Amino acid sequence: MADAGGEASASSGERSENRSGTEEQSLSKRQMKKLLKQQKWEEERELRKQRRKERKQQRKQQRQNIQQENRGDGPGPRKRPRRDVTPSSLRLVVDCSFDDLMLIKDVWKLHKQIQRCYAVNRRASHPVQFYVTSLGGQLKQSFDDKDKGWVNWKGITFKAEHYSEVVAKGELVYLTSDSPNVLEELDQSKAYVIGGLVDHNHHKGITYERAKELGIEHAQLPLSSFVRMNSRKVLAINHVFEIILAYLEKGGWQEAFFSILPQRKGAVAVSQDGGAPQENNEEEEEEGSTSDSDAAEQTEIRD
Repeated sequence: MADAGGEASASSGERSENRSGTEEQSLSKRQMKKLLKQQKWEEERELRKQRRKERKQQRKQQRQNIQQENRGDGPGPRKRPRRDVTPSSLRLVVDCSFDDLMLIKDVWKLHKQIQRCYAVNRRASHPVQFYVTSLGGQLKQSFDDKDKGWVNWKGITFKAEHYSEVVAKGELVYLTSDSPNVLEELDQSKAYVIGGLVDHNHHKGITYERAKELGIEHAQLPLSSFVRMNSRKVLAINHVFEIILAYLEKGGWQEAFFSILPQRKGAVAVSQDGGAPQENNEEEEEEGSTSDSDAAEQTEIRD
């Protein structure tokens, strides 16, 4: 009986091996290749785990080295000195009291333009005092949903109040191209208001009318005195903001305009002696990342 059992067991093992061999023979070359690849993957699992651990340790060591260099605790190049920065006493205010006049897509564009203004002011050699007023409604919701760290931004003041409640009326100047007054130079004691309205010209003249209603000063940038453009003289909020920062740095309107105006506007310099316009050969500064394309949309600010 034992012999019969042993023979039966041996016979069963032979059949199992035969089935295995038959299965291997029935596998296609592609299936065999996939099976071998899977086996190799399993065999190298521990090796991959060890390599990941080593890379993690290397990154940690690199971070520690950088921190030591910044503190001056270890060898390596010295920390790059900070550029000279002289803050300006001039105030720039974005008036966001037009929330109910915009579609949500235009509110998002306004959000991006304010982001751009904040970024360039942080890098400016003469940063201004930056205010965003009448923050509420759709715009505040946009910041809360898409820019959760905005409450911790430095160098900018967000206010739910209207700008006339934040700054004394006698210090306010509203920048609008509908004004008959031309701004010849900037007054450091003033607060210049930029209308936070992305409307594609649906509400032409509204900023000028509101400035008159409040009885505050108003003016337009001297764009026509220095620049002739192929397109309409419509500037994005961030362009107005950047032009003023450039004026503070360069000390003149023409250089400020040509360092900021997009090339697509075909700007040429107006000859100061009354002759033909001069071609602008200065290279335009880069506008930054692709996210800034939204910030180049047209707004109520036209000069």
